[in-house]
Amino acid sequence: METGPASDTGPPVAVPADAAAEDDPAQPRAPLLGFTVGVTAARRRDELVALLKRRGARVVEAPTVRIVPLDDDTALRQATTRCLAAPLDYVVATTGVGWRGWMSAADGWGLGRRLSEVCGQAVVISRGPKATGAVRASGLDESFSPRTEANDELLTWLLARDLRGRRIAVQEHGAPLDAGFIAALSERGAQVIAVPVYRWGPPENPDAVRRLIEQTVRREVQAIAFTSAPAITGFLDTAENLGLRGEVVASLRQGAEHGVLAVCVGPVCARPLEEAGVHPACPERGRLGSLVRTITEKLPEGNRELLFGGERLVLQGSAVLIAGECVWLSPIQAALLRALAQRPGRVLSRADLLRRVWVGGGADEHAVEAAVARLRGALGAHAGLIRTVPRRGYRLAVAV
Repeated sequence: METGPASDTGPPVAVPADAAAEDDPAQPRAPLLGFTVGVTAARRRDELVALLKRRGARVVEAPTVRIVPLDDDTALRQATTRCLAAPLDYVVATTGVGWRGWMSAADGWGLGRRLSEVCGQAVVISRGPKATGAVRASGLDESFSPRTEANDELLTWLLARDLRGRRIAVQEHGAPLDAGFIAALSERGAQVIAVPVYRWGPPENPDAVRRLIEQTVRREVQAIAFTSAPAITGFLDTAENLGLRGEVVASLRQGAEHGVLAVCVGPVCARPLEEAGVHPACPERGRLGSLVRTITEKLPEGNRELLFGGERLVLQGSAVLIAGECVWLSPIQAALLRALAQRPGRVLSRADLLRRVWVGGGADEHAVEAAVARLRGALGAHAGLIRTVPRRGYRLAVAV
């Protein structure tokens, strides 16, 4: 599969740099203007996309999984029926949205009151404040909730009790818990009922996921936002099927400076990336607003600021901010300018630029010359920024 940059075509687009400014008066200019962010979320995608666009970002939407509707989920109904077949001793609530979804689905099946009574007679433990809030909102009280949102603390608490013959319902969300969690309880003699709420299925639009993976390899997106571990697993599995997992992981490992920044809503979400050797950025609080704030803070760290002709130029993502205007560049143009800007004034040969810009090959030195010509055209009156050094290559005529 071709993994080089997309074609370097299309005119540059100039828009006011503050066209999508934040409501926050401390942010007079859209901080993500010039950046393209991939969104893999299935739930609350519209909200996340709106937050990013308000900050000036371009967004590529590619949900990597889909949610199985609760009303049609036979697995959830079967698990609920098992919970009602006999008294429960312990009930584990792992997520707020999952708990609410389970209660709501049971109501829809006419089983809500019975389920509430059975859970009310059991010992309920909850993972973190969101799950605790959902439990209390349903009219129940938790007996234990760890300070952290780690499943390990729930397991430790349970294993400290005599579990022989005990019936334990474990509410899951999106993906099964670590197999060791269920196995450890079963080994102690417990009868464990896994309650799969909001199970994930294949993406509704696999072509959108494929395109995002290819854009990640080519560095045509600057960041990807992940809000669930299953979304990451679906993303990496699709990359594996395309034969591009190694390239995707390499790009994510390089981060915002030379690759693509991976940002996760929290450490539990981040685990599949950590296992792949990628260390994503995570906000301190697992909220969408905090996720977007982390992206807004991290991406501009890779900006390049240059002085040319007495003017300040900022290379931000796939755009150049010049005198209050944002000039959008094609992916190749942006990568070419960024390569030259890594060491302003240094001459880079055509061979050097081929290696740095055309990831995966598929081009020759004539493509470099054509790309430089188009980049100069995009810069308009600032075309002199790119200088040709005869028989050697190109450099930037700037001061840092």
